[in-house]
Formats: sequence, structure tokens, C-alpha cells
Amino acid sequence: MAGRGPTPKDPNKRARVNKDIIPLRIVEVVPVSRPELPEFTLMVKLDNELVSQEFEWPVMTRDWWDALELHPLKGEFIDADWSYLLDTARLHAAFWMGKLDAAAELRLREAKYGFTPEDRLRLRIQFAEVAGAEIETAKKVESSRSRMQGISKAGT
Repeated sequence: MAGRGPTPKDPNKRARVNKDIIPLRIVEVVPVSRPELPEFTLMVKLDNELVSQEFEWPVMTRDWWDALELHPLKGEFIDADWSYLLDTARLHAAFWMGKLDAAAELRLREAKYGFTPEDRLRLRIQFAEVAGAEIETAKKVESSRSRMQGISKAGT
């Protein structure tokens, strides 16, 4: 089975820490929203004659595409990402239409976007559910300003 080797070792368990040789390059991009799955026609052979037929996306692929709206990194996706994912959607559709040899390429393409916990580990992506916890904690804990409200300095 093709892949990229074993899962990386936890950095805290390494014997030595090597710095990155190549510095990180940061570029500014403008993320774009998820496009709709396109409508298109295919040329199919029917009675030894080529005819055009409207492509119908499988329900599983439509669900997969809709799930991308909830992908935690979707706010960072640019046009090139969505184009790549549209091509991946076509492979996903082929897989669900019975072309099982598309599975390997589909798996590799999904891995690039951290679809499984192992993929996210390899990409050094960690999801954290802190937003809800932070909001609840903030509601429970008074700020120092609110606790000191109504108290004035002695002698003023």
C-alpha cells in the first residue's frame, strides 16, 4: 500500500531536537468559500454511438462535499485548494460508482487535507475544543474589575 511511511514520533520523546534547515516562508492569501459541485456532461458510448449524458453526483459524494463546509481548516482554503478538492470529489464519485481502483488515489488526496487522525498527526495539525470551554469559564469567573466595582481608594 502506498503512503508516506510511519507516523512521526512525538517531538517530546525525541533524543535530540533539530531546527528546521529551511526557514518558514509566510505569504498572505485570501481564503475563498466552498464552491458548489459543478454540473457537467459526459460523452458515453451507447449502441456504438457517442452521446452526451448529464453527470449525476452520488449521494455519498454530495454528503462528503457538504462535510467540507465543516472542515476546521476551510477558512484557510484558497482557489487552488478548492480546485484540487473538486478533482478529488470526481475521484470520490468514481469510487462510489463502483470504480474501486480509485480508492488509493482518493486516500492519498484526502490525507493531504488531514481527513484522518493519523493524517493530522503527520501534518502536525491538532484540533482543540477550547472555544466553548473558554466561554463557559469566562461566564463563571468574574474579572478583577467587576470584583472591585464600587470600591474606592482610601482617602479619595
